[in-house]
Amino acid sequence: MKHLKREMSYHLMLLPGMLVLVLFTFVPLFGLVMAFQNYVPAKGISGSKFVGLQNFKFLFVLPDSKQILINTLIIALGKMILAIVIPVCFALLLNEIRIKWFKKTVQTVVYLPHFLSWVILASVVQFIFGYDGPVNAILSLFGVDPIMFMASNNWFRPLMIITETWKEFGYGSIIYLAALTSIDPGLYEAAAIDGAGRWKQMFHVTLPGILPMIILMTTMSLPNILNAGFDQIYNLYNPLVYETGDILDTFVYRVGMVERQYSLATAVGLIKSVVGMVLILSANKLAGKLTDRKIF
Repeated sequence: MKHLKREMSYHLMLLPGMLVLVLFTFVPLFGLVMAFQNYVPAKGISGSKFVGLQNFKFLFVLPDSKQILINTLIIALGKMILAIVIPVCFALLLNEIRIKWFKKTVQTVVYLPHFLSWVILASVVQFIFGYDGPVNAILSLFGVDPIMFMASNNWFRPLMIITETWKEFGYGSIIYLAALTSIDPGLYEAAAIDGAGRWKQMFHVTLPGILPMIILMTTMSLPNILNAGFDQIYNLYNPLVYETGDILDTFVYRVGMVERQYSLATAVGLIKSVVGMVLILSANKLAGKLTDRKIF
């Protein structure tokens, strides 16, 4: 009781956050029953007909379901790979800069896009890659015909991957810059005495020093394999690029909110949540084995 009284103030501080968590995370879980019903808003959950796995069966026979899954995996995997490679490379390069004011300026500039919403950045991307935009203006100088990037199925997926990487790589490099500070400076001194230059020190001291963090971040990103970025794609895609740009999240939004097929949209969301849960548990276990670090 002494400990409880002493720590009561801390529990009271946690109470508002816990209430928000319960109301917006745990209570909505009861709505998952719609995935097994022919849900009719007028009848409610209790009055709608139970149809078992019919929504899931219908989902797998949809002609677009396979292409939507492929689009999601390609975009998500592309983002995941570049989200590891580019921040690591940037952190290594930034760590080599010895002019402090220049280093801080570069950090500030590359961090800024992370704090801007895709509602804002979508307009910037559409302007830059528009038919009359700067990119096509530069290409025309080399005799290349203008390209409709935002309406091309060949360019849309690479554009989503590249622009997402540009937006997040600066912020994503923070954790690697922090990991670099934990490397013993004595290792660099020993390597220099042995005749290792800057490049050899990077490959034989710096990279091995942050390798556990790279492995941890890679394994922890696996649960996002079905998250290709709703905000970005919703603000940039259009019917012309549904073939390569439509992902699970945009499909759920269009089916559930636009076409009012609530049961089918819930079924898609449930599948995605189950896959994500399995992946995060597997990734957490894998991270524990490879790096001896776990989230929970």
